[in-house]
Amino acid sequence: MSETLDFEPLTLPSLNGPEEPLSAIQEEILALKKERNAVILVHNYQIDAIQRVGDYVGDSLGLAYNAAETDADVIVFCGVHFMAETAKIVNPSKTVLLPELEAGCSLSDSCPADKLAAYRAANPDLYVVAYINCSAAVKALSDVICTSGNAVKIVEQIPEDKEILFVPDQNLGQWVARQTGRKMRLWPGSCYAHVLFTARALEKVKAQYPGAPVVAHPECVEAVRDMADEVCSTEKMIGFCKTHPSREIIVATETGMLNRLRREIPGKIFIAGPTETCACNDCRYMKMNTVEKLRNCLRDLSPEITMEESVRSKAYDPIKRMLDWSKA
Repeated sequence: MSETLDFEPLTLPSLNGPEEPLSAIQEEILALKKERNAVILVHNYQIDAIQRVGDYVGDSLGLAYNAAETDADVIVFCGVHFMAETAKIVNPSKTVLLPELEAGCSLSDSCPADKLAAYRAANPDLYVVAYINCSAAVKALSDVICTSGNAVKIVEQIPEDKEILFVPDQNLGQWVARQTGRKMRLWPGSCYAHVLFTARALEKVKAQYPGAPVVAHPECVEAVRDMADEVCSTEKMIGFCKTHPSREIIVATETGMLNRLRREIPGKIFIAGPTETCACNDCRYMKMNTVEKLRNCLRDLSPEITMEESVRSKAYDPIKRMLDWSKA
C-alpha cells in the first residue's frame, strides 16, 4: 500500500493585505440586507463568497446565540436546514430564510423523530441529549440540546443518576463520554463527511508535513481523534491555530473552515485534512447554498422556514436549557 498521497495536499496560506473588492452580486446582497432589515448568519462551512457578506460567521453554538439575540426582522441562515429551524424555534415571530431549502444533513436524517419517539416510549427514564444537528421534531423529543463546542459542559451538568441517550452522532457521543466519564447510550448516526477522514490518510499528509499538528472535529472517527493534537469544535479551532507555534497546521474538518482560519490568523499555512481519495472534504449539503441563491432569497423573502407551533414550543425548551447551561 502506498505510503504517500495520490494527490497534492490542499494548502491555503493566511491572507495577506487587502482582499479583492466584493462582486456586484455581493454588493446587491448587502443592499438587500439593509432594505429588508435582515441579518445574515453564516456557518463556518459555507463558501468564502458567502462568508464575506455575513454579519456573523461561526459554529452552531455561536450561531444559536446570535439567532436568539438578533433584533433584525429577517434572519437569513446560510447553513443547512436544521440550523435555520433552530433560528425559527427561538424567533417564532421573525421571517427565517434558507437560501436552499434542500440543504439537509446526513446526521439529522440518521435520527427520524418517529424512531426516537418509539425508543423513548420503550425507555421512559432516559435523559435525551440531542446534538443540535437534528430536526425540530427530534429537538422537541429531547431534554437538552448541545453543540460540539459545549457538549462536555452540558453533559457534566446532568445529574449522575440519569441514564443518558446521546443522539444522533455516535462519534461525538463517544468522545463526550470519554471526556466526562459518563456512560451513555449512543444513537448510531454519523456525519457522512467527517467519517471520510481516516488515520491512514492523515498519516500520509503528516509524512509530508512532519511538524504540523492535527486539529480534528469530534465528529471524526475515534482513530482520527486519537491521532489529533487537539479535538474541538470549529470555533475552538480558531484559538488552537492562533496560539500553536507551528506555522503549518492540518485541519480535519469540512474545508470551508479554512477560509475563516486564513482570514483571521496571520502567518500560517493551513492544510486540509485529506480523505483516501481527495485532498479536501466538502459537505455537499453546505455547498448547496450559493451567492445567487442568497441574493434571491433576500429579494424574494423565500424559501421561508415554517413549522407547527406545537413542535416549535416543545423544541424551544431544550434549546433554552442549552443556552442557559452554556453560560453557567
